[in-house]
Amino acid sequence: MKILITGANGQLGNELKSIIRSGKAEIGEISHEVKNSEVVALDVEGLDITNLDMVKAVLWREKPDVLINCAAATNVDGCESNRDLAFKINALGPRNLAMVAEEIGAKVVQVSTDYVFSGVGDTPLSEFDIPMPNSIYGKTKLMGENFVKDFSTKYFIVRTAWLYGHVGKNFVYTMINLGKQRNEIQVVNDQKGNPTNANDLAYHILKLILTEEYGVYHCTGNGECTWYEFAKLIMELSGEECEVHPCTSEEYKTPAKRPEYSSLDNMMLRNTIGDEMRPWQDALKGFLKNRD
Repeated sequence: MKILITGANGQLGNELKSIIRSGKAEIGEISHEVKNSEVVALDVEGLDITNLDMVKAVLWREKPDVLINCAAATNVDGCESNRDLAFKINALGPRNLAMVAEEIGAKVVQVSTDYVFSGVGDTPLSEFDIPMPNSIYGKTKLMGENFVKDFSTKYFIVRTAWLYGHVGKNFVYTMINLGKQRNEIQVVNDQKGNPTNANDLAYHILKLILTEEYGVYHCTGNGECTWYEFAKLIMELSGEECEVHPCTSEEYKTPAKRPEYSSLDNMMLRNTIGDEMRPWQDALKGFLKNRD
């Protein structure tokens, strides 16, 4: 098996490479077929997914069996101020990949987000709930999903949320750094979702690609919390003596509207390959234990 990973230097790309190289995730071992696969890991310098000619040249040269697209414009506020760039990366990029992957017969994994939903409600959202994004980030990611559906017959669209990993910027590292610098901080307590360890997400993607269980998946840490509750546990587990105070979204305004409630239900996982995603608290403990 030959696997091509785009956006390979990001949080998820890094975990995919690490798990394939070692043959195991924190949850458990991966299959021998995936462990022994040939991996082509490319970041934007090696494959700019917004450039259709480049996508054609690279995919036809490599001819992977599976293409995992981890490339995305994920700066939610930045997407509001630069709509064209968000559209190119989050929508046209997946279109380009899906079109050429279909020509070479490759399976496609498109990583998506909880931001495709409206953020209103109080019940975890399943794959049959109707997307209704409010931000440019969410709208362009949804368009990327739709392009993959339009142009690929062998796709896994995997929505995740509140992702953190061992490289790059994420909420966990931000809180730890703030905990070292300050005695107290404020964190919003009126937005609820599912913290997700990138190692757990990568493990499930590497299970999915061995199957023909095509479709849309939710893949997040099990259980839900607010950002405030998430921050409090991060401080507690990392040993930072920083007091976390709750505040409202009104007190902490951002250019892009954040979902008030975007908890996802991993229904497709449960009914196909199985949902082994850890409770978010256990996954956070594992992450902090294994951080560099």
